[in-house]
Amino acid sequence: MTPRSTGKVGVMICGHGSRSQAAVDEFATLARQLPAYLPPEWPVDYGYLEFANPVIRQGLDNLRENGCDHILAVPGMLFAAMHAKNDIPTVLNTYAAEHGVRIDYGRDLGVDPRMIAAAAGRIEDALAEADKQGAVPRHETCLVVIGRGASDPDANANVSKVARLLWEGMGFGWCEVGYSGVTFPLVEPCLEHAARLGYRRIVVFPYFLFTGVLINRIYGFTDMVAGRTPGTQFVKAGYLGDHPKVLETFAERVTGILSGDTAMNCGMCKYRAQVLGFEAEVGMPQESHHHHVEGQGASAPGSNVADCALCDHFCTGACRLDMDHHHHHDHDHGDGHGHHHHHHAHDHDHDHGHGHDHGHDHGHGHHHPPYPHADHPLGPESVRKHLKARG
Repeated sequence: MTPRSTGKVGVMICGHGSRSQAAVDEFATLARQLPAYLPPEWPVDYGYLEFANPVIRQGLDNLRENGCDHILAVPGMLFAAMHAKNDIPTVLNTYAAEHGVRIDYGRDLGVDPRMIAAAAGRIEDALAEADKQGAVPRHETCLVVIGRGASDPDANANVSKVARLLWEGMGFGWCEVGYSGVTFPLVEPCLEHAARLGYRRIVVFPYFLFTGVLINRIYGFTDMVAGRTPGTQFVKAGYLGDHPKVLETFAERVTGILSGDTAMNCGMCKYRAQVLGFEAEVGMPQESHHHHVEGQGASAPGSNVADCALCDHFCTGACRLDMDHHHHHDHDHGDGHGHHHHHHAHDHDHDHGHGHDHGHDHGHGHHHPPYPHADHPLGPESVRKHLKARG
């Protein structure tokens, strides 16, 4: 039974936002479906951290105007990386201090049996469709799971855990893991490696919540590698979307706040533990600096792939190469990943379970620690070969 709150409860779903209107629409659809999984007296609203409207503050305003004085907020993200750990709590804490409303913060969707079931459902659907052209045994099929990719190794490792659970649970012959940006291996080198293994069929599954630039990138590279590998059947599975098991997980993350189930995984958090290769980031100040693209939508940098001077048919991520060496941003996403925007010295009471507090000073300059393997040949550098010749 869900513990009771002392005030009127409202629910806030905090999305990242996307330059893809389709992704924004899909997130809004999920948020509108969620009330059916929650107590009927709890109003539900949503907002985005960057790019899209409404912004998170607008959703909070709506709940407060609806009489809510206790808001249960959850990150609309798969894993706890920079956005879920730092950026969203910063927005929530600032708003709570300004308006005197209580906001308690839940945890990411994480590695959960329901999420694995949703992922398996999408893969099974793709296999069933592909089998209409002729069945291929699971043992002769390679599963490729593509995650968002973060500068947080714990979030990246969770993608590998999801992949192993799917691989072992579904009985595929082999499994490879790749990422759409930031880390390595990226989609194309991952698929090229998988193609060399000699399996009759390769199933490419994007472990993403919604469509967007990165889904187009994943499917674009799949078509590209498939064209170079005519002896192998490539099957493109759908992303998670509003699968009922995803909605069930979201609902539990919300109700879990009232029972204290809010702790994100701090054991391997690079800000708290000496994670191999990221030791310099322990105890780093943490703060959001996403207000520079808040609510910009289609006017945000890189919004229109058709206008890109570097890519022909889909966004390869080539535009991020020079910037990533210095700032390590990659805004082409709809899910959690890791930016580096930090400032510390806080007292954070949102049941984040992280021990970081989020008082802030938006006037200071901020440092972006470089991703330690930014020059890895299977990471972002692998897309240089796709750069157009400039006249």
